[in-house]
Amino acid sequence: MKITINDYNMQNLEAFSEMKKTDISTLINEALEEYFANEQKKLLEKNLADENAMTNLDFNEFWDDVEIDE
Repeated sequence: MKITINDYNMQNLEAFSEMKKTDISTLINEALEEYFANEQKKLLEKNLADENAMTNLDFNEFWDDVEIDE
């Protein structure tokens, strides 16, 4: 596997590595964990919104064609 990191991100990795007194691999893993958690949250929210869009009916749609015998 080959991973390329642009100069801007590399400079930030080096700077934050020094500030936090941790190695660059740890920073990358922490960033990826946060990225994946955020993306999973977005997907779950989108799936929930899509599901709600398919099941949400307004009052008239819900009661349309319902006959109540008195």
